[in-house]
Amino acid sequence: MSRPNFLFMIADDHRHSAIGALGAEGLLTPTLDRLIAEGACFTQAHIMGSTSPAVCMPSRGMLMSGRNLFDTPDPLPEDIPLLPELLRQHGYTCFGTGKWHNRRGSYARCFDKSGKVFFGGMSDQYAVPVHDFDAAGAYDPESAYIADGFSTTVFSDEMIQFLNTRGQDDEEPFFAYIAFTSPHDPRTAPPPFDRMYDPAAIPLPPNFCPEHPFDTGVRAIRDEVLAGYPRTPAEIQRHIADYYGMISHMDMEMSRILETLAARGLSENTVVVYTSDHGLGVGQHGLMGKQNLYEHSMRIPLILRGPGVPAGLSSGALLYLLDMYPTLLEMAGVPPPADCAGHSLSAVLSRRTNKHRRDIFSAYQSIFGPPAGAPYQRSLKDERYKIIQTVVDGKVTWQLFDLDIDPWETKNLIDEPGYAKQAQRLRRSLKERQARVNDPLLAEA
Repeated sequence: MSRPNFLFMIADDHRHSAIGALGAEGLLTPTLDRLIAEGACFTQAHIMGSTSPAVCMPSRGMLMSGRNLFDTPDPLPEDIPLLPELLRQHGYTCFGTGKWHNRRGSYARCFDKSGKVFFGGMSDQYAVPVHDFDAAGAYDPESAYIADGFSTTVFSDEMIQFLNTRGQDDEEPFFAYIAFTSPHDPRTAPPPFDRMYDPAAIPLPPNFCPEHPFDTGVRAIRDEVLAGYPRTPAEIQRHIADYYGMISHMDMEMSRILETLAARGLSENTVVVYTSDHGLGVGQHGLMGKQNLYEHSMRIPLILRGPGVPAGLSSGALLYLLDMYPTLLEMAGVPPPADCAGHSLSAVLSRRTNKHRRDIFSAYQSIFGPPAGAPYQRSLKDERYKIIQTVVDGKVTWQLFDLDIDPWETKNLIDEPGYAKQAQRLRRSLKERQARVNDPLLAEA
């Protein structure tokens, strides 16, 4: 078989569990449900965290570079080969559209064809400033204009237009990348999706609480002031209903893209990937945003379908989003760089193993303020337990969760005598992991 095409779809703020087939009560996602049935779903996919309140920026940088969090600078240096850039160098046509939050220069290196692209973090969904393809790669800020329509539809139309130029007999394979701004706020889905979910019928998550039990250093950031303090059930239900409406609308637009792929006869030789750059709190633990290390913010959906992907595979293997870098390169027959931090998922996809990584390290620290005084969070998670360290104004708070019996992370076990050995083991492992990933701030015991 010829080298596969890639259709890579990435959302912004899509929590790992907010998919109908994965148990989100009442959430309608028929397209994602079908992808899960026809392909492989990884239920323990994570990002490594962020060194910025704009978590999407380092997350996408890690995906594109295959590097760990602390080895992914902004801007991305030209000597770090990026995923589409390597594919271009090995004969792929690379098309991009949607949000690009990693500077104009890196975008120009990655894509030789482009639909409308948004060089920003967030925008009014009905007034996104975009650029058309610039063959010179400059993407002058002065050339931006406001796209006509809702962002998800605008970018989907661009992807469909590109796919309609492709055919089964094309000699050159393609990597087509679409980055939605949905379901990021402002959560203003178009009709009828804006009223699809009745807030009063939305169940509150088991870990809802009016306020976080202690200061994590993010109380006043933009994401967290989207709702008042203390959080009220009615307000959180409204936010979740709007969030679900955005996801269902995006799911519908993805169906249009996949229908075009099929109509062009491209489905059989195209690896489809769906994922997100991070999750979101939306009221869980009293938090609205993603600037924390709980499961709702660090875990993401990850679905693959296509050649080399077994249908119906559901894997709980621990992995990072950056593991997609070597995985897709391997599928394309392109060797990853020697210093790539990602690990290919090929053994899991071939069912040779159901394991991938031993543990997951995560970090959050704002770029604002001197590093010595800035609040920070670090965590380590294995297949059962998770420890989180939070440091704010010199005060250290530890949390320990048994995810087997408490997947919503509601009971802190750090002071429970029966968990003392686990806490000690994970604290030691956290320090060891920090050293291996070049963490500039090693946790204090």
